Amino acid sequence: MQLWESGREGTHMTGTEIMTSTATPGSRAQANRSRILDVAAEELARNPAASMEDIASAAGVVRRTLYGHFPTRDALIDGLLDLASDDIAETRRDLDPSEPVAVTSARCTIALWRVGDKYRLLLKLTETDLGARIEQRLAPVHEHGTEILRRGQQLGIYSKHLPPEVLSRALAGLVLALLEARNTGSWKEPEPDVAAARACLITLGISPDEADDIARTAAEAEDALAKTGA
Repeated sequence: MQLWESGREGTHMTGTEIMTSTATPGSRAQANRSRILDVAAEELARNPAASMEDIASAAGVVRRTLYGHFPTRDALIDGLLDLASDDIAETRRDLDPSEPVAVTSARCTIALWRVGDKYRLLLKLTETDLGARIEQRLAPVHEHGTEILRRGQQLGIYSKHLPPEVLSRALAGLVLALLEARNTGSWKEPEPDVAAARACLITLGISPDEADDIARTAAEAEDALAKTGA
């Protein structure tokens, strides 16, 4: 079936061609940018020393297109960090009177782990200021974590051996250390998200057995949330 016809005989466009012809320059540019970032994540995971030229080739774009979106390697890495930051923003779980504080804490850890596991390739990169750039994007997580930890201490659920602000950063550091251990292969836990949540709860003064139960309850809640697409 002919979907479009010009005044000249025999000229027609398919539905796919119509979509292509009406795509705005902005939408094409955004599609290119997204593809470059997706490919860059894959290439850098495979080879942290991959060059801009390597990434352009793998993405199927010319270097001019790549540099148009990301003038430098640092700009490209910042693009990946921004993607991770957007996902990290979705890991915050608000305190809910109907849910124990410890479960909420564990859910935050599990959600953060799952995002971190997706982007743990970034920890392989050798940029000297990468740690500071990651830390900057984790600031909202620290603030939210501090709020939950403070509430847990007020209720007598968590140990008060450290201020909540310090504990929040210590727990984030623990999660990053576990991600790094996954990168190096020195930690091969079959349920790393549950194990990370359990480790954080134990650090907060919860007994190992209770921490395991809470972590598994939190994982089930996160799985259910993922299924709803919320």
